[in-house]
Amino acid sequence: MYKETMKIGLSFALVGLVLSGCTTNDETKTSTETVKEVEQTSDGTIRETEFGQVQGVNENGVYKWMGIPYGGDTSGENRWKAPTDPESWSDIRDATEPGDSALQLGTEGADGSEDALNLDIYRPENDKEALPVLVFVHGGNNQTGLAQEISGASFARNQDAIVVSVNYRLGALGFNPLPALKTGTSEENSGNYTMLDLEKSLEWVRLNIEQFGGDSENVTVSGFSAGGRDVMAMLISPIFEGKFDKAISFSGGMTIADEEKSQDVFAEAMAPLVVEDGVQEAVEAAKEWLLTDDEAVKEYLVELEGDRLVNLMGNAGIRMNVFPHLYNDGTVIPKEGFDTENYNDVPILMLTGGNEFSLFGRFDPYFGEYVADGSIDTDDSISAQYDFINQYGGQLYSLFNVEESAEKMAEHYDESIYGMEINFGEDAPVVGEDMAKFGSFHGVFVPLLDTKNENYAALVGDAYKSEGAVELSEWFQRYIYEFMENGDPNSDQLPEWKKWTKENKEVLFLDADQSTAKAELGQMDYTYTDVLNAIEADTTISEEEKEALISEVLNSRWFSRELDEKYDNLSDFDK
Repeated sequence: MYKETMKIGLSFALVGLVLSGCTTNDETKTSTETVKEVEQTSDGTIRETEFGQVQGVNENGVYKWMGIPYGGDTSGENRWKAPTDPESWSDIRDATEPGDSALQLGTEGADGSEDALNLDIYRPENDKEALPVLVFVHGGNNQTGLAQEISGASFARNQDAIVVSVNYRLGALGFNPLPALKTGTSEENSGNYTMLDLEKSLEWVRLNIEQFGGDSENVTVSGFSAGGRDVMAMLISPIFEGKFDKAISFSGGMTIADEEKSQDVFAEAMAPLVVEDGVQEAVEAAKEWLLTDDEAVKEYLVELEGDRLVNLMGNAGIRMNVFPHLYNDGTVIPKEGFDTENYNDVPILMLTGGNEFSLFGRFDPYFGEYVADGSIDTDDSISAQYDFINQYGGQLYSLFNVEESAEKMAEHYDESIYGMEINFGEDAPVVGEDMAKFGSFHGVFVPLLDTKNENYAALVGDAYKSEGAVELSEWFQRYIYEFMENGDPNSDQLPEWKKWTKENKEVLFLDADQSTAKAELGQMDYTYTDVLNAIEADTTISEEEKEALISEVLNSRWFSRELDEKYDNLSDFDK
């Protein structure tokens, strides 16, 4: 099951498309005293957790434990509630194979389970203790994906670190703001169930990671794409205060959804199911009913088959107005969102690729027939249109991922901020024609962090096998490790990386040629205004083509609000 889910999860993370009682904070344990000591087996694969022993596997110098429950079953009566503790077990639990992924839309329909609050752990084959811990939150627009998006094996082995990768609730099961569900704790009433899962996983790490050789007081939370946006939301969420010590946002950025407008989107998406089931006769009446706090609405939603829920809002891409999530409920996320003055200050690293929009643009329906027949690469007119959205969408997305967030945080953030842009992939003689089509794409860092990752092979060919790319991976991993260990990515063996400040606005640009990695400190050489002006002045495509691309491809994305305002493309959700 997990293999099919992995394919679709990765596709979503890459291109933003889908192929068609509760425990409260007051009850949270605050120490590791409840975790029992256990005599390890000679091969080190059996470890103790708060809920029972688990047995993993030793592969190529790395111990790994997979599918360890950190939360209880979230199906049935526990759907849309805060996660509970998992049930304890007395026998040694097999943790040699991946656990279930969260219920989501796979290549052949619904895949995964509503009972999927589990995580994977990787550590090096040695006896070292108090190793720094990296917790990874996968991407997929918070609608698809799974913990195995990356393997932590190479990083754990090369850097002497612990990697934890988390499964969590997705789609309408992970986020749901409808009024009828607001009958629980203030955290549950937020509708941000995914965030409650991630909080629970970090609590589990604090309580249990010492048994795997990790330092429970040195936990770095990280995430890619949607996972990166979830990490950014953790910085302003009161419920995450003290839950982690450092943060890394890989292609994340700041996104918040208005709760009331989100209710309208969810009700409209679910109304056809209500009519189909004969509960209401017309879609408009069904929508109005779903927007009430009628107990019958809750009963209907709780009993609704999860398989039918995962089909909703699947065409979101990177558009919040299709699948709104991360609600400014006032409890989990403050009403003022990222305009808050109260951040959970920890050292943070924010990363972007230089061509973040390339995959989203190439696989947008606008270019569907041209990708299918290959003309996107052979027809000069079509190629020019793709180059247009690739260039400007990439610049806007890059600003969104790092510069825009740093600017907003700077006035009220006391800890260190580091920014990075990876430009590897933009030089065809270095990386080959395959990767050059996409450049430094959304996910360009993954094969640097996870050197055995083959999920991008069809896109990148042999680009990451050159001596320069191998050195780039070594640098990248070491920067991450030093940041995890010290809150500062610098070391004597690496090119200097300065903090981003309001005064210098410097980021580290990483690249490589065939034989050598390259690092250079500098500022982004364009602003949002510069990009908008360049779009207006661009004459590489016709005005008709430009209007279509702005209104159909670049519109309503995370990064495009000012673009939409300029060209009067704001959706009702964004107004």
